[in-house]
Parts: sequence; structure tokens; C-alpha cells
Amino acid sequence: MMLSEGEVDYEMIRRSKVFHFGTLSMTDEPVKSATKKALEEAKKAGCLITFDPNLRPPLWKSLDDAKEMMEYGFRYCDMLKISDNEIQFVSGKEDYDEGIRYLQEKYHIPVIFLTMGKEGSRAYYKDLRVERAGYEVRAIETTGAGDTFCGCVINGLLKYGIENLNEKNLGEILSYANAAAALITTKKGAIRSMPEPSQVEEII
Repeated sequence: MMLSEGEVDYEMIRRSKVFHFGTLSMTDEPVKSATKKALEEAKKAGCLITFDPNLRPPLWKSLDDAKEMMEYGFRYCDMLKISDNEIQFVSGKEDYDEGIRYLQEKYHIPVIFLTMGKEGSRAYYKDLRVERAGYEVRAIETTGAGDTFCGCVINGLLKYGIENLNEKNLGEILSYANAAAALITTKKGAIRSMPEPSQVEEII
């Protein structure tokens, strides 16, 4: 990706409620510096900072570089969405709860959402640990499932506010995100497969 700092619309970022990023735009220059600059401006503007590492090993020169950029993201985010294999990779812990605890203690991330594939997902917020099971569907491919889950979570955070999360609304966010992510696996592709809210609500 060749996006440079000068090509970023910083004014649009300053007007935004949320700034979302991942490590896919941090593998090489110039987009790596552009991402960091955009993140800096979003932080100054008071945006909700959301981060999905979205680890793709083949895109990195080394996994050490990938881990370094994941840790960079952890330092800035208000919400982290992380997968089961990513938490094990970055924390060195086999147990998911231990891995999340490691991130909470080291980076003080306000809220963390853990995805576990068909097993469902968990939310960690302050002393809360909320879990919701996945939905059984006839999956064709998983393209876009993580992004769909993350988008639904961000929508939930905007709806409730990150300062007002509790066991009930975290459970609602997880159930909705799980359902939407499950539905997108039943069709090929990502964008065209994005479910409508009414479709999600049907299976919850």
C-alpha cells in the first residue's frame, strides 16, 4: 500500500467519532507512517480508537515486526478486538483469560473483545468477563467474519458508550456481533455478503 502522510484527510479524521486501524496498513512504508500520523491526529481529536491486529504472517518480513506493531496498537487503543490465535501469539499464553489479563495489566486497554471462531466470543471490561456462544450455520467461507464482528462491536460501543458498559449490554453486543459474523460465512465474498440488521435479529 502506497498511501502517504500527505494523502490522508486529517480534517475528516478530526470530525469522526471513531478511528479504526489494524496492522495490515503497518507492514511497509509509506503507509506505516501514514497510519501512525492518522492515529496521532485521531487521538488528539478525542476519537474512540479501535484496533484489530488482523495478523497475516505472509505479509510480514518477520513475525517480530508483526508483534512490534501489534504492541504499538495496544498502547493507543480504547477497544481491542483480538482473535484466539492472536492472543496466544502476542502473549505467549495458551489460556485465553491469562493472555487477556497480560494485555490488561501491561497496556490498560479499557475493553477487549476476543473472538473464538464457532465457539463464540468474550468481552473483558474492568472486572467483567462476558461470554456468548456462536451460532450454528452452514459456513461456506470465513472471509469478512472478523471485520463484520468488529464493525458490530464498534456500533454497539457508539450506541452504549464505552463508559457505560455492563454485563447486559456487553452480552447484547456479543450476541449481535456473533450472529452477523456467522451469517457472513454462509455466502461467498465479504462486502456483498454483509447481512441486514433484520437478518441478524432473526437468528438471535
